[in-house]
Order: sequence, then structure tokens, then C-alpha cells
Amino acid sequence: MSKLKGKVALVTGAGRGIGQAIAVKLASEGARVVINDMDDAPANETAALVRAAGGEAALCVGSVTDAGFGDRFVKVALDEFQGLDIIVNNAGFTWDSVIQKMTDEQFAAVLDVHVTAPFRILRAAAEPIRALAKEEAAAGREVFRKVVNISSVSGLGGNPGQVNYAAGKAAVVGMTKTLAKEWGRYKVNVNCVAFGFIRTRMTQALSADNAPVAVAGREIKYGVQPALIEALETQQIPLGRMGTAEEAADGVYLFCSPESNYISGQVITVGGGITF
Repeated sequence: MSKLKGKVALVTGAGRGIGQAIAVKLASEGARVVINDMDDAPANETAALVRAAGGEAALCVGSVTDAGFGDRFVKVALDEFQGLDIIVNNAGFTWDSVIQKMTDEQFAAVLDVHVTAPFRILRAAAEPIRALAKEEAAAGREVFRKVVNISSVSGLGGNPGQVNYAAGKAAVVGMTKTLAKEWGRYKVNVNCVAFGFIRTRMTQALSADNAPVAVAGREIKYGVQPALIEALETQQIPLGRMGTAEEAADGVYLFCSPESNYISGQVITVGGGITF
């Protein structure tokens, strides 16, 4: 398959889990992928998988929350591949607590990665996209570009212990709908995928053996109570199980494909039937 042949895709948080699956899926359809992760090793692992899937890869290692990251990310795409067609804002993490125990640092850090970072990346992409669209219009060509922002069922329906994460993911929906209206004249489809419960590091069964994950110098514990996982799969998820990273990536691909050329400003839930 080569529905994305010649397209240049940027994927944040692509070194592991869902982000890695997204990068590989887009590459399997012919895309050239700019891979971001905070660390070299996972970024290089994804690059190898992208190449094995038949795509080309370039790296942009570093934290999406760095002030100059957005400009650097876009520059890699333009310098390495001379294009900019798909942006997937996937990077993120959770740092949970009930509101009375949540610190200002906790709240701000989660909003920084889920809201400010995508804003800066999209702002950096705005002028190159405008210039490319102007050239294409002058040549009488209609070329569609894609932005896929990642939200969550927590952002649509709330989730106890995640006031920071839910607020950030709700903001992503507003960003998506606004940019769909601003960038429609440039033939950019801007949509949002809200993930339900997908099997990743964040949703593994909570255990004393789970090693904390280092994020920007912080040690953050991940995991979900086993009883909650059982309740989700037996009572709350209509399809009866958590999703895979590959199934999450398929949802993102829907909005990257040519079949979405007349769809913009929309949110779909990839959650096995969970609704709000």
C-alpha cells in the first residue's frame, strides 16, 4: 500500500508504544517520518522499524516542552525531506493525584506537554504550510495536509485523579476545532483522536515491580490497579478488552489518509465502544 507515498509526517513521542505504532503505520503506507522522542535509543529503534516498513526516517530527539522544539522539529522535516504534510501531536505523560494533593508543578507540567507543546509545533508549522498552500493554489493544485491531535476519554468525560490530564486533553479538542477553522483555507484537515484504554506503559497493571519513568528529571510512577483493569474489560469497554497500540495507530491513520480529505474539526474515540 502507498496511500501516503511522498508525504512527510512528523510524530512526537514516537519512540515507544502508540507513537511508535503510528510512525510505523504511516511508513507502511509510504510516508517519510520525522521521529521524536526524548531519548536517542528509542528514537533509533523506531527509525529502524520505519525503514523496515519501507519508509524513510529522520530524527528530532529532545523534549517537546523545550521552548525552541517546535521550530527545530519543523526544520528537520523541511531540511531532510523538503516537505510538511502530516503532524501527529502524540507525546505526553500522566502525573496523577486528586486535586487537594496536586501541586502547581504537577498541574503545569502536564498542561505543558499536552497543550503548550502542540501549540508551539503548530505555530512553527503555520508559515511553511501557508507558503506551500499558496504555491499549490497558484499552480491550480489542491493538496491536503493533515493534523491529528491526540486527546483522551479523560478529556471528554473526566477521570478521577486526573484533573491536570483531563484539562489538557479537553483543551486539545478546542485547539483542534479552532485550527480546523483557521487552516481550512490552506486545505489542512485538523482532527482529533481521543484514546480510550490502550495497553501501554501508562496502563500496565500497577505493581511494586513497576519502575518509575524519568520525565524531565522527575521520577513518575505508572500503572493502573489490577481490579480497575478487570472492571474496565468486563463492565465498561463494550468490546471487552483494552486496545493495542496498533489499533490506536489505525485510528490516527484514518485522519491521515486521503479518505479524510473532506473531514475536519472532528473528534473520534478509539476506545472499544466507550462513549460519553
